[in-house]
Amino acid sequence: MAVLDSKTPAGPIDKKWTQHKNDINVVNPANKRLIDVIVVGTGLAGASAAATLAELGYKVKAFCYQDSPRRAHSIAAQGGINAAKNYQGDNDSTYRLFYDTVKGGDYRSRESNVYRLAEVSANIIDQCVAQGVPFAREYGGLLDNRSFGGVLVSRTFYAKGQTGQQLLLGAYSAMNRQIGMGRIEQFNRHEMLDVVVVDGKARGIIARDLVSGKIERHGAHAVLICSGGYGNVFFLSTNAMGSNVTAAWKIHKRGAYFANPCYTQIHPTCIPRSGEHQSKLTLMSESLRNDGRIWVPAKKEDAEAIRTGKLKPTDLKEEDRDYYLERRYPSFGNLVPRDVASRAAKERCDAGFGVNKTGEAVYLDFDAAITRYGHEKALVDGIHDASEQKIRELGEAVIESKYGNLFQMYEKIVDQNPYKTPMMIYPAVHYTMGGVWVDYNLMTTI
Repeated sequence: MAVLDSKTPAGPIDKKWTQHKNDINVVNPANKRLIDVIVVGTGLAGASAAATLAELGYKVKAFCYQDSPRRAHSIAAQGGINAAKNYQGDNDSTYRLFYDTVKGGDYRSRESNVYRLAEVSANIIDQCVAQGVPFAREYGGLLDNRSFGGVLVSRTFYAKGQTGQQLLLGAYSAMNRQIGMGRIEQFNRHEMLDVVVVDGKARGIIARDLVSGKIERHGAHAVLICSGGYGNVFFLSTNAMGSNVTAAWKIHKRGAYFANPCYTQIHPTCIPRSGEHQSKLTLMSESLRNDGRIWVPAKKEDAEAIRTGKLKPTDLKEEDRDYYLERRYPSFGNLVPRDVASRAAKERCDAGFGVNKTGEAVYLDFDAAITRYGHEKALVDGIHDASEQKIRELGEAVIESKYGNLFQMYEKIVDQNPYKTPMMIYPAVHYTMGGVWVDYNLMTTI
């Protein structure tokens, strides 16, 4: 069996990327126009790669099986994107982002790549802003941040609850600019069937036109696979039904190594299944745990009464609720890492404290946040004797400005108003960290 070589540069971890940039070969700008690159997939990875390569002068062919790159499943990334800019002044740093990421990967990530990710994170945010991504901003006009699970600082840049969609539109706009200049040739409704390997190197792909059924061949000097993961190998996941990991499977059969398929992210905040009829699940953003408190009834009889419809969650007194994450993990509270939150929710439901008809759900409650924000907004607006109803009205308006599209989506699916009654959530397969093995330069074994 071949020995995998990660080609990680030598030297201290905080110097590897800088030194590597100095050592790698570069292409003369005049020669870039002579080099063809194929990009398979036009989600956040593929669209940004295609746009950047074309901007550099390469000739790019981009392929997607959707009717438009805007339909890529990257829109399912709702909560935000992390970068170590320390805008909040809470002692964030490149090293802290690196450490949090390695810890979040159960200390099994390739640390050199993670450190590079932390280093370039700030540049990625700048690129997104330049592309027109409408990140949320504070009252002074600076980019706003919120917190994500598993960290003690606020470093997440976001666009309400639709960050992935806005990032994708930004990358798509950059792509369109290059398409208009003739540097990118876009092939929509095309599925990659195979990769063409010549002397051990990828030199093109075989693709099917999904409209006509015609089989086509496309040659290039290099091929980038920027396609999605294999979450749909599970019976239920948050992935679109079209996310079928075909491209990764095809190149694996041609010799690209596949690694760590067991590393699957079970996301803690998804809308629970309502019955056996479902084909997929829907994600509710990680960001909701910033303001939502997760709980189950403290008594089994109350959980059973809620499941049978004899008791409403809003009727339960505070002392009869078990805010189990706050109880078990006081330092992180409801913002524990995703695997910890998912495991804890399943444990509570397995113990008989689940709250929907299937018994597979816990509550995500915004009542405390609505009251807190309502008091703050009343003071800001100069209302010093606001009624309880007015405070609630003001608080709901603040929550709506932060998470409105998510609340709207939840109400449409579940037919419950999350401003008035707690949301129900349950863990679901969302993201896959395993897949095609790559080295430090993101090259496969082909």
